[in-house]
Amino acid sequence: MRIRTRITLQFSIIVSIILIIFSIIIYTLLGNFRREEFRGRLKDKALNSVKLLSDVDEISSELLQILDKNAVNPMPKERVFIYDLNKNLVYCSLENESDFVPGSILDRIVEKEELYLEFPDKEMVGFTFQGKYNQFIAVASAVDRFGYSKLYYLRTILVLGVFFSILLIILVGLFFSRQTLQPISNIVTQIDAITASNLNLRVNEGNTKDEIAQLAIKFNKMLERLDAAFEVQRSFVSHASHELRTPLTALTGQIEVNLMSPKINDEGKTILNSLLQEIKQLNKLSNGLLDLAQANLDLTEIEFHHLRLDELVGYARAELLKRNPNYSVILHFAEFPEENWLMALGNEHLLKSAILNVLENACKYSENNTAHLDISFSSRLILMTITDNGMGISEEDLKHLYLPFFRSRNVKNKSGHGIGLPLTKKIMEIHKGKIVVHSKLGEGTKVELSIPHL
Repeated sequence: MRIRTRITLQFSIIVSIILIIFSIIIYTLLGNFRREEFRGRLKDKALNSVKLLSDVDEISSELLQILDKNAVNPMPKERVFIYDLNKNLVYCSLENESDFVPGSILDRIVEKEELYLEFPDKEMVGFTFQGKYNQFIAVASAVDRFGYSKLYYLRTILVLGVFFSILLIILVGLFFSRQTLQPISNIVTQIDAITASNLNLRVNEGNTKDEIAQLAIKFNKMLERLDAAFEVQRSFVSHASHELRTPLTALTGQIEVNLMSPKINDEGKTILNSLLQEIKQLNKLSNGLLDLAQANLDLTEIEFHHLRLDELVGYARAELLKRNPNYSVILHFAEFPEENWLMALGNEHLLKSAILNVLENACKYSENNTAHLDISFSSRLILMTITDNGMGISEEDLKHLYLPFFRSRNVKNKSGHGIGLPLTKKIMEIHKGKIVVHSKLGEGTKVELSIPHL
């Protein structure tokens, strides 16, 4: 999960939980206030009725019923009951009322002196009252429709408010997380533009004070160290290329001249031929190492041109057969497409080296020194498949083929240095292509080279 998404999610969850808890507290407090306020109204109603009935001699039960019927703003389903301590009904606010207060509730009221009860269809308050002459039990019950309607309205507002607030929080969180992480995104974009060929570039250090700026500063210092190390390596490759190739070429020339001299006997010529082969192998190794090092150093110095792959394959095949007349390469086109399908953007020297390396390996390890090269095409790629009928490669060794100087255990008797495939892989990556090797012991090897065509 991206940091921006994680920050937004965490921020939204925290604020949403706070909003929900706050809404629950508000709803609970208002519910308690409604209950206390309605309880007070019920008690006041029962208290007025029992005072009038017990303390005012002129008020009879019939008159009190008339007063209750004509009261201003009566509560829904309002009932007032007055009992004596023997649980005899003294007064009921409605005539023909059959919904009397159970005796168990009256006992609880007498025991606690005041009792508040909630039922699904009503709320009730009961208390004992000492009148002028007798003690009474006053009970009032009603339904708080107005209070519950206010609670329902508040609940609706809170639910909708929390829902839309969470949506707003998410949008605001996305905006602020983007603003907060924008400097990091800018650094990432700048880092993407820095490669081995432009290590002189630096990322923007911003205000040089906050944590992101400190990160940029540390990264720039690391780039300076890398740039210095690459410069040393670049200088080494340049000097090594000259210092190695010049004496090797001179040695090769001197030995070849001495081989033509009539003064050298057969034994001397044998020794010189052996030295010449060793020097050629050393020259080949040094050229391969230098090519591999150069390919890893600076891609901007590699020149790309439009190339015909069929011609390039022909040049590589001809050079291989010139070096090794006993080798054989059988070339086959699956189809012969339009000319632009044969064209690719690349470096002629590097691509030819890559094809030559694979062809040479196929011929070298094949039992009859013969390799088959099949060229096919897709809507995007030119595919070159090189196969041999050699001893094959084990599954374990296939994992390490692209490590420099690695060689399979079953080819130790063959000459080679283990840099051909690593170099080929690097060249294919430079050209946005791929190399894939399929092989099994005793079944030969198939190497697929693919490169985009124009």
